[in-house]
Amino acid sequence: MSAVLNWLKGLKPQQSPVNHQEKLRACLGALLGILFSGFLSAWLLGMESLPFLMAPLGASAVLLYAVPASPLAQPWCIIGGNLVSALVGIASLYWIPLVPVAAAVAVAIAIILMFALRCLHPPGGAVALTAVLSGSLALEHTGYFLLLVLLNSSLLLLVALAYNNATKRSYPHVTRPEPNTHNTHDVNPSHRVGFTRDDLDTVLKEYNQVLDVTPDDLENLLLKTEMQAYKRRFGEITCGDIMSRDVISVEYGTLLEEAWPLLLTHHIKALPVVDRARRVIGIITRFDFMKHANLDAYPGFEEKLRKFVRRSLSAESGQPQVVGQIMTSKVLTVDMDMHIVKLVPLLSDHGIHHVPVLDHEQRLVGIVTQTDLVAALYRGQLEEAGIFGGSIS
Repeated sequence: MSAVLNWLKGLKPQQSPVNHQEKLRACLGALLGILFSGFLSAWLLGMESLPFLMAPLGASAVLLYAVPASPLAQPWCIIGGNLVSALVGIASLYWIPLVPVAAAVAVAIAIILMFALRCLHPPGGAVALTAVLSGSLALEHTGYFLLLVLLNSSLLLLVALAYNNATKRSYPHVTRPEPNTHNTHDVNPSHRVGFTRDDLDTVLKEYNQVLDVTPDDLENLLLKTEMQAYKRRFGEITCGDIMSRDVISVEYGTLLEEAWPLLLTHHIKALPVVDRARRVIGIITRFDFMKHANLDAYPGFEEKLRKFVRRSLSAESGQPQVVGQIMTSKVLTVDMDMHIVKLVPLLSDHGIHHVPVLDHEQRLVGIVTQTDLVAALYRGQLEEAGIFGGSIS
């Protein structure tokens, strides 16, 4: 008896991890999608005798608005899956007179074709079944039925494209690979320890079941889980804890001949550019100096740089004079309360070496470098082992 009870408990559905706001967003999206599709389809097709909405559209709405990141809810899946299934349903009804057999064959073949065409869409099975159960109506109005499927699916998709993106749900859901900073075949540094994408692909092949999540999303979730586990192990170490507070910065109008010695004197590689309110408006690095000094060739390297930095007395020379003319305007910044775990992909994978740190008023209060992060992670490992902050056993 206890075994049966345990089995029944295992059937209990898990609580959805999404909040009430996300549930309401999905409900409102389905409402708008069906409403728009219904009214426009009725206006285009008429409401006299033939239907202007197909029932499987409700199932498509659940996927498009409740789980827009699902591989089964992408544009080609809804258009291709529903249309292919409609064709299969009508063909099965035409060639197989026995309705129960035609229905079973239609659904089975629809699944096979959706797999083959990479447009697996669960409501497609319902579309194939609807075509068979419509009987003579579908056979006599084949063109109308196919148009209905295509029109309903397209209208619902158009609303999903607008609504999901308006509510900050990327759709179509495309996971873009992270760029390799050095343009080599090596994986990014943050992915070299732990599981790899090849490991994940191998496990998925062994699992051999369709998952309602893309491998890219699954990999991203697992990596974030690793980061969350690190935060739990090492505590809340923030950017404010490890940043350098005595920051050497410059303003837009700082002369290049004044900025360059600051880099050399303080042995640093970047200078945040701030306005009078200490808000970051750019950053200037040694690379910016060298790039604008045209240092592609080694001969005359030092002389070229010295000539570039030296202030030009001619206003018509066209040579940059101040920091603002060569700085990088798009600057990646972090909040001082952000956990250092989130710095790892920024500093290791994207070629960034210095990140300005801002306070709650978005003013510059510090800067974090790769060295700061390495030192913090190293100390965290020693503290966990009981070497730092405790006795060596």
